[in-house]
Amino acid sequence: MAEPGKAAGGVTGGEVFETDVPARLDRLPWDRFHWLVIAALGITWTLDGLEVTLVGSLASAIHESPSLALTPTQVGLTASAYLVGAVIGALFFGWLTDRLGRRKIFFVTVILYMLSSIATGFSWDFWSFAFFRALTGAGIGGEYAAVNSAIQEMIPARRRGTVDLAVNGTFWAGAALGAGSALVVLDPEIVDPEIGWRAAFVVGGALAIVIMFLRRWVPESPRWLMTHGRPGEADRVVDGIEEGVRARYGKPLPPLEYGPVRMSRRGQATLREVIDIMLRRQRQRTVLGVTLMACQAFCYNAIFFTYALVLTRFYGIPSADIGWYILPFAFGNLLGPLLLGPFFDSIGRRVMITSTYAISGILMVISGYAFQQGWMTAWEQTVAWTVIFFFASPAASAAYLTVGESFPLEMRALAIAVFYAFGTAVGGIAGPALFGWLIEGGDRLYIAFGFALAGGLMLLAAGTEWVLGFDAERKSLEAIAAPLSAHHD
Repeated sequence: MAEPGKAAGGVTGGEVFETDVPARLDRLPWDRFHWLVIAALGITWTLDGLEVTLVGSLASAIHESPSLALTPTQVGLTASAYLVGAVIGALFFGWLTDRLGRRKIFFVTVILYMLSSIATGFSWDFWSFAFFRALTGAGIGGEYAAVNSAIQEMIPARRRGTVDLAVNGTFWAGAALGAGSALVVLDPEIVDPEIGWRAAFVVGGALAIVIMFLRRWVPESPRWLMTHGRPGEADRVVDGIEEGVRARYGKPLPPLEYGPVRMSRRGQATLREVIDIMLRRQRQRTVLGVTLMACQAFCYNAIFFTYALVLTRFYGIPSADIGWYILPFAFGNLLGPLLLGPFFDSIGRRVMITSTYAISGILMVISGYAFQQGWMTAWEQTVAWTVIFFFASPAASAAYLTVGESFPLEMRALAIAVFYAFGTAVGGIAGPALFGWLIEGGDRLYIAFGFALAGGLMLLAAGTEWVLGFDAERKSLEAIAAPLSAHHD
């Protein structure tokens, strides 16, 4: 049996070894290395926010484009195409991530995103636009699986919730960037709108070049190496991280808070094992994850993908001004995870997840009734949505945190992908198409019904978390869900 943290190279099938890699990662003080991980990997959510907001902000311009001239229903369908691509990409790349490693896949997915986003700017009809949006979604979906798993595995346990919510919340930094860009590209005095909306997609894709440069400095997840029978490599990666942290910390690193884990070399998690864990051994966590993901996906995608259409159709806001209304909405969504995130590590997951889902659900139902009655101006509607999603944003981010923490390391990326895919398919793909159809009907009562449905689903998720939620704050990933390769005496 190898010494803890000192095994050399891989181990043979069935051999037992010890490693203190998890304890060493969790004891690290906060450092520049962690900021690098957040910047290089967390940018995924910023890109997703940019993509989604561009379509939302540019919806009217794309609708009015002489070369595309999409109907409101087609705009909703292209949003659904993006999400279909995200579902397929998440499943395919999630499967590869658990087998080939986090690092290899998050390079592949960002390249796919880059090329597809640029191609979107050269679309010539509905079908080409929808196809390129689907490919862009596939890249982003794959990113969710590879990046979420890598971040959770390299951030210390005491800050995992705070960081995960903040990183997911940066979706809205991208949304603000997309909204700000729309104000420029849709201003006919600055650029022809037909060129402007195309340029927005091309520039957005080109930003991925910076991401690839940053990711060169992010190592493979030591936890992934550990569970794949490569403790020597995992140890060397952590040695390098500790060396840099120690030099900047200026004093000895804190002591380990728990002991080594015993692992046995085994093959990849099989599909049968994954199904058995999700449907039998961890059935309650599966129900919880599905509910949280599906409900937040419907609420978010239904509202946000049709945000611009509501403002233009019911409040008469010019398409060139939509960005001014999305900016405060994006700011509220970004602020929610940043301000409430630390409470998920202090007060705890269960109380905070339940509270944020419930508050946003109740407010959504109330705002739907106010909209139906015609009580609000466009700005008052924007303020209402901003407040609602201040709470809904950390709730949605916590869904990703929950599914990532729920299952063993060997299937973490695939688990994230499965829940993201199911939640997106059930809540996300149907949501934009449904709301696009409701808006096209032109009756406020129809939209109010959509708001009530979204709010009711958030309340359902709150109740499910209260009943089935579990305590994961400040615990190691291995303590929450033992690796399949963990060796038990």
